Amino acid sequence: MTRTRPAVLLLAAAIGLAVGFLVDQFLTGTGRSTFVPGATLPILLVLLGVFVVVLAVPIRRATRSEARGRVDPFRAVRIAMLAKASSIVGAAFAGFAGGLALFLLTRPVTPSVGSWGTVIATIASGVLLVAAGLVAEHLCTIRKDDDDDQPGDSGPGFDAHSH
Repeated sequence: MTRTRPAVLLLAAAIGLAVGFLVDQFLTGTGRSTFVPGATLPILLVLLGVFVVVLAVPIRRATRSEARGRVDPFRAVRIAMLAKASSIVGAAFAGFAGGLALFLLTRPVTPSVGSWGTVIATIASGVLLVAAGLVAEHLCTIRKDDDDDQPGDSGPGFDAHSH
């Protein structure tokens, strides 16, 4: 499994930004009020980040402790994939809220403090979820054992070029 690349996170944030801006543009164009994220959304994003890191800590402890315990590689991969997905979702939500904020900044009327508060909190919690996902992904990295063969090796003494 490869680590989450910054380009993927930037792409998710850019798509979220465009969608957030266009949602508010569509809503105001049809005479409705702008979209404001609920107050529970930032809380849920932060809780998801904490949950992902808490799941990854036992993997880190098992791989880095003196008495190295057995690590279930399938569990480590599942948690790493959850961490990767969490960072992408966090980037998308931060971008979406950024699009909402960008739309609010382009309006001639200053929006209420309540709508700004949840938008800013959603941006911050999305960024925190990205960070938590990347940390958890790092915690799930299992070091390569010394006795593992390199990819393409058929064992000791085998020279691929001599055959």
